[in-house]
This record gives sequence, C-alpha cells and structure tokens, in this order.
Amino acid sequence: MSTLKYSRQREAIKTFLKNRTDHPTADTVYTCLREAYPNISLGTVYRNLSLLEQLGEISRISTGDSAEHYDGNMDPHQHFICSHCHKVYDVRIPEIHSLLGKAVENVPGKIEAFHANFYGVCHECQKEPITLEHNP
Repeated sequence: MSTLKYSRQREAIKTFLKNRTDHPTADTVYTCLREAYPNISLGTVYRNLSLLEQLGEISRISTGDSAEHYDGNMDPHQHFICSHCHKVYDVRIPEIHSLLGKAVENVPGKIEAFHANFYGVCHECQKEPITLEHNP
C-alpha cells in the first residue's frame, strides 16, 4: 500500500470543511480557498474532495439540487435538508441508535453503516411568502 503524498491544498480543504457547519458545495470551497491559494483550480478541489471522501475524512451529502454538499464533521450526527433552499443543518439525535438495533434484528445481512436524513422546509423558507407560478 502506497503512502499518500502530503498536499497543502488538500489539507486546506479538509481544515476548511472541519471549521464549517454550513455544508458548502465544491464551488464554495473553491471560491473561499482561492484567496489563500490563488492558483488552485476547481478540478483540484473536486479531486481532493473525492479523495477525502474515499479516505473517510469528509462526507458528501446529496440534497436534491444539482450540487453536492460536503461535511467535515465525522462525528455521528444526522442532517435536516430543506427541500426548498437545499441548505443542510446538523441534527443530533442520540436515540437514533435504538433504530439501528431494530434494523440489525430485521435485515437479511450485516449493517456496516447508516445515514439518517430528514427532509422538510426550514424556518427561513417557511417565512417566505408562497408564490404560485403563472403560465400564460
């Protein structure tokens, strides 16, 4: 097994995500890191996000919009995803592990991991007036 070569840009991406709770997209990571690393490319950001995910150092969250979101917090937690604005919020429900116990009793195999996401409309989007699209 070969050792992964150190990369300042990869470490910067990992550190950037660890200090965020807003689950940024690759474009956001790229835009924010360009200030410190003007020569960084969007391709480099995507490659390193993919590698960090494969290494289990970050996670990728699909929200239903076209962009993937990234989470540097690998502590056990769940997510609430707004179906309107696609923002991702951390949720901590310690009791969710009792659900895992029930699943273990009822699945035809060995559970190696699970992810719990909750979907709905966030408080900010609930405040927005409802607009109906009008097609002439």
